[in-house]
Amino acid sequence: MGRGRRAACRWAYAVGLTRCLDDRERGTRVLRSRRIFYGWWIVAGGFVIQMLVGALLFHPFGLYIVKLEEEFGWSRSRLSIAFSLARVEDGLLGPLQGWMLDRFGPRIVMAAGVLIFGFGFFAFARMNSLTSFYVTFVIMAIGAALAGFLSVTVALVNWFVRRRTLAVGIGLIGVAFGGLLQPGMAALLDEVGWRGTSIISGVVVLAVGLPASLLVRHRPEPYGLLPDGDIAPPAAAAASGDAPSEPTELAFTPREALRSRAFWLISAAHAAALLVVSAVQVHFVAHVKQLLDYSSGEAALFISVLTVMTIAGQLSGGWLGVRFSSRLLIAICMLGHGAALLLLTFASAAPMVLGFTVLHGLAWGVRGPVILSMRAEYFGRASYGMIMGLSSLVVATGMVIGPVLAGAIYDATGSYEVGFTIIAAVAAVSSLLMVIVSRPRPPTRSVPAARASERAPAAAADG
Repeated sequence: MGRGRRAACRWAYAVGLTRCLDDRERGTRVLRSRRIFYGWWIVAGGFVIQMLVGALLFHPFGLYIVKLEEEFGWSRSRLSIAFSLARVEDGLLGPLQGWMLDRFGPRIVMAAGVLIFGFGFFAFARMNSLTSFYVTFVIMAIGAALAGFLSVTVALVNWFVRRRTLAVGIGLIGVAFGGLLQPGMAALLDEVGWRGTSIISGVVVLAVGLPASLLVRHRPEPYGLLPDGDIAPPAAAAASGDAPSEPTELAFTPREALRSRAFWLISAAHAAALLVVSAVQVHFVAHVKQLLDYSSGEAALFISVLTVMTIAGQLSGGWLGVRFSSRLLIAICMLGHGAALLLLTFASAAPMVLGFTVLHGLAWGVRGPVILSMRAEYFGRASYGMIMGLSSLVVATGMVIGPVLAGAIYDATGSYEVGFTIIAAVAAVSSLLMVIVSRPRPPTRSVPAARASERAPAAAADG
C-alpha cells in the first residue's frame, strides 16, 4: 500500500468514521464504513459553506443596495455593476478553478476561498467610494466562488453516482437556506449599519467556514471506497473472476466535451435561467418597495418564503432527477422562471408576489441540482471540475446581463416592467434548448467506474 493510502486510512480511523481492514488472505486493504458513508459529511460541509454564502452575500445584496443608495446616492445601475463584475469574475475564474479542483482537490481550494471571503468582508466594511465598492465586492465574490458552488459540486459529483442529484441538491441547498436568515440580516443592518454587519459577517465566515471546508475530501477511491459508499472488490477476487465486473463510466476530456453540441446547449439554457435569478437577486427588494411600498423587513419576509420553496424544490429535484428526464425537468423549470417573473413584474397585491415566490422558488430549486447532475450524466466525473469551469464562461453571461439590463432600463424608464418582461421571455423561450439537446456520442473508450478519476491528474490522497 502506498504512503498516501496509509495516510488516508490513518485519518479515517482517527476521526472514527471508518476503519481500515488488512485482509492478507485476499491480498488487499480496503476501507469499510463503520457508521456512515463519509460522502454525507462532505454534503454537510458543503451545506454549511453554501449557507454562509447565501446568508451573508448572495441574498442580502439587495438589502445592501438599499443602504448604499441611501448613504452614497449611487444609481441602481451603478450598484448592479458590482454584482455583474462578480459574475464576470466567476466566469473567468471558472476554468482555472476547475483545473485547480481536478488537480489539487476541493479542500485546499475551499480553505483558501474561505480566507479570502472572510477578509473581503473586513475590507468591504472600510470602503468609501464606488471604485472601492467594486473592488471589495469582487474580492468577496472570488472567495465565495472558491469556497462554494463549483468546489462543493465537484466534491459531491465525485463521491456520489446513484444518489448524485440528491447529494448535490442537499449540499447546495445551503444557499437557499441562507435566505431564511434574511429577516435577521435586515434587522442587523438596521441596528448596526452595513459596516458593522460586514465585520460581523467576516468573523462568522472565518469561524464557521474554515472547519466546514476541512471536512471535504476529493474522491473516495484513495480510501478504498467507490461512490455512494460501495466497497471496492478485493483485488484477488477480481482477478479470479469471482467478483462482479465493475461498471464502466463515461470519461470525457474537456476538449471532447467542448466539441459536443450538448455542452453548449446545456450551458446556454443554464445562462438563460440565471438571467431571472440574478435580476431578482439584485432588484427584488427595490422593486417591491417601489411597487407596493413594502419595507425592507417585509421584503425580507418574502425572500424567506422564496427560500422555503427553493429548499422544497431542491429536495424534490433530488428525488425527481433519478426518476424523470433531466431535459423535461429543466424545460419545465425554465418556463416556470419566466412565468414567475411576469407575476412579479405586474404584481398589484401581496398574493401575486407570493405566487412569484412559490413558482420561482420551486423552479430554481428543482433546476439547480438536475442541471448540474446532467453534466456528470452526459460527460462523466473524471474531468467534471474543468468541464464545469469552462461551462461557467457561458453561464456567467446570464448572471452578468440580468441585473445590469434590469437596472439600466429602470434608470431610463423609472420602472422594471420592460426589463423584467424581456428577461422573462428569454428564459421561457430558452426552454426549447432542452427539447433539441441530446446525449453526446460517448468516447471510443470507457473506464471502470472505480478508476474514472484516474483520467484526471491525481490529487493528494486527503485532498
